[in-house]
Amino acid sequence: MPQVYATKEFTRDARRQGIGDDMLCKAADRAERGLIDADYRAGLVKQRVGRRGAFRVLAAFRAGHRCVFLYSFSKSERENIDDDELAHWRKIAGAFLQMRPEKLQELIEAGELREVMCDE
Repeated sequence: MPQVYATKEFTRDARRQGIGDDMLCKAADRAERGLIDADYRAGLVKQRVGRRGAFRVLAAFRAGHRCVFLYSFSKSERENIDDDELAHWRKIAGAFLQMRPEKLQELIEAGELREVMCDE
């Protein structure tokens, strides 16, 4: 299982939408096993979470390394992400996947990122 994190903004939105850490852990585990709902390249993936896949989450993901949840939306709210947004999220995903552990720790201490604890 990769290290799993969530940004401050993602955490706020996920809480509002009822997306719990257990759902995030399951989504990260599915991605680790190669079960990715959409691969947007450059380390950006989309996973479905919740009952009947009611929510979509975008995550920076590299197998055996790291999964950082970045953005969530309900399938009733919007169909998909447009190309401009994808370019934006790809850049952010790449930055998180290349980030050194010390920088991740700084973001955690600043409250901008949190580690999601998953049972192995």
